[in-house]
Amino acid sequence: MTSENSEVTSKTSEPKEASVEQIRQSINGIDEQILELLGKRREASVSIAQTKEKNKSALRDRQREEDLLLYRIEKGKSLGLDSHFVTRIFHEVIDDSVRLQRQYFQTQANATDVGRVVKRVAFQGIEGAYGYLAAQQHFAREGDNVSYLGCSNYQAVLEAVEKGKADFGILPIENTASGGINEVYDLLLHTQLSLVGEETCKVDLCLIGQKGASKESLKTLFCHPDMVMQCSKFLSDIDVSLEYFSDAALASKRLKESKDPAVGAITSKETARLFDLDVLQENVGNQKESYTRFLIVARKPLTINRQVPSKTSLVFSTAQEPGALVRALHIFEDRGINLSKLESRPILENPWEEMFYLDLEGNPEQEHVQDALDELTRVSRFIKILGSYPTERVAPTSVKPENLAQSGADAKSGEKSLAAKESKTNKPPLPKKAKGYKLASREYKNEDTIIRVKGAVLGGDNFTVIAGPCSVESEEQIFECARVAKECGATILRGGCFKPRTSPYSFQGLGWDGLDIMAEAGKMYDLPIVTEVLAPDDVERAAEKADIIQIGARNMQNFTLLSEVGKTRRPIMLKRGMSASIDDLLHASEYILSQGNQQVFFCERGIRTFETATRNTLDLSAVPVLKQMSHLPVIVDPSHAAGTRWLVPPLSFASRAIGAHGIMIEFHPEPEKALSDGPQSLYPEQLKELMRDLMG
Repeated sequence: MTSENSEVTSKTSEPKEASVEQIRQSINGIDEQILELLGKRREASVSIAQTKEKNKSALRDRQREEDLLLYRIEKGKSLGLDSHFVTRIFHEVIDDSVRLQRQYFQTQANATDVGRVVKRVAFQGIEGAYGYLAAQQHFAREGDNVSYLGCSNYQAVLEAVEKGKADFGILPIENTASGGINEVYDLLLHTQLSLVGEETCKVDLCLIGQKGASKESLKTLFCHPDMVMQCSKFLSDIDVSLEYFSDAALASKRLKESKDPAVGAITSKETARLFDLDVLQENVGNQKESYTRFLIVARKPLTINRQVPSKTSLVFSTAQEPGALVRALHIFEDRGINLSKLESRPILENPWEEMFYLDLEGNPEQEHVQDALDELTRVSRFIKILGSYPTERVAPTSVKPENLAQSGADAKSGEKSLAAKESKTNKPPLPKKAKGYKLASREYKNEDTIIRVKGAVLGGDNFTVIAGPCSVESEEQIFECARVAKECGATILRGGCFKPRTSPYSFQGLGWDGLDIMAEAGKMYDLPIVTEVLAPDDVERAAEKADIIQIGARNMQNFTLLSEVGKTRRPIMLKRGMSASIDDLLHASEYILSQGNQQVFFCERGIRTFETATRNTLDLSAVPVLKQMSHLPVIVDPSHAAGTRWLVPPLSFASRAIGAHGIMIEFHPEPEKALSDGPQSLYPEQLKELMRDLMG
């Protein structure tokens, strides 16, 4: 064979590169395997539910779920999958398994109800109304065959069930934007029906119109009164007249029939699609994420399996005397029963007297719940159990930050830190006298304040790590920081959108655009976000996106700003001023607390002294002093105190050792390119190493 022939043979024997179509076929095969495995997992879920029922064991084993989730995170990392991605997948899988097992338990507990081929459900409005969509969502998930009956109003829904025209009715009870629906609360007091379920439906309000119409051409809007409240900010900016309808779907139907391009409506995308109308603008609600909670009613009460997480709703009234309501609520506290809802409504026949609607976690099949209800009956003027039903929400299992920080690495042995050893029996003595502050003092409130923000906890025996860049510089940067922070076990994402800089020529932040980007990053990785606000006029707008509002060192005594954040419902991180005493800091917190916001925590970030070896002098003694004088949580910012990254780890260890409730760390994907405070920002690998050592 000639060398030329050898060359030809060599070329023709090279493997061909796979085509796009071949790769897609391979992906399809993998997806089919995933579906087959999910089907098998569902079968296993039913089998384990049968075993649990026989053994009378709990529906969920939280510790086992956490251990398995941590194992799967570690396994995922070895396969190149990040922890957040793995967690999201298994949250969905566990959610499906729990719902399936719960459905099995309930079917067994209510076996006499099985056999009806079609369940008839009454709702207010016409097809496409939110009540209709919520009913579909609820009963379709349970695998039921359902027919739907539209009713003119809420009273008609109840009457349809009471008279046997429907097996179930669905009624909205509250919305996250507009609050409780008073008419439904009042109707529940007088009906003999029982609550047997709940459903939460996302409300994605849109402006809709005729095909080809525009927002600018509209002169009239068809609306439901509740949706006018939920879209008040949007409606205040457009010049239109409003025409009210009993439900959004009916408004959409009339809009379709009118064929008038000058008429629009406020409704959902699903309703617009149902009536073949155009969406002219999405997300017109005051809250970008708004939800309506619905209750399901039936003629017979539901038997709740003791193994199923459940709620009980009731209504009661107390004697008109000091402390009557407090004594009633203490009944549940004494028995460790959580209350998820408390709403008051006037008693129409008794002016200035109130009836209280209450949701508690548990059901009368459980002895401690029944004991509480018996005691409440003894102290109440009136009580009515509206019903017990399975809790709709399946709370996701989470891995503790310290375990997540250790995943993929050997756990470090050694003594636990002083903060971890601290217990309630070893608290410092109360101060003898609170000076010019009251609400922040131990004298006013002895027990520690604990602040909870989307799963993150500040205060008590918890040690929380807040991490992120000094400034939000770009979408790519903050998303990468959020990913790394989540991966390391940090539970809150920090980032400056508005930067108070010493020099007017320094980078001042991306402003509102930066806050939008940061909010998306926090949402993507399930991290609450904290950012600084500089001006009183910006507080309300910032609070729409930021989960925690920071008052920086330079604004610690900006009393107008302090009073304004005191009117919000967001937690406030109050940084100590560069030259402020502890007494000054406590007085500053009082400005916030006195306006009603009780969710305040301190941040020690170093003070200005004669020492020049570090950027500031970190006053670690402030931590135990503040914990002695105040019930509010205290964290430490070692990054701003140090001014250089090599000092951040030892100051972090010292902060935890002295009893701080947490730390705030600055890090950056590329500190040398940071637009602010690069020298004190850790590299991602340094943050990972610090978290492994700190949380070990």
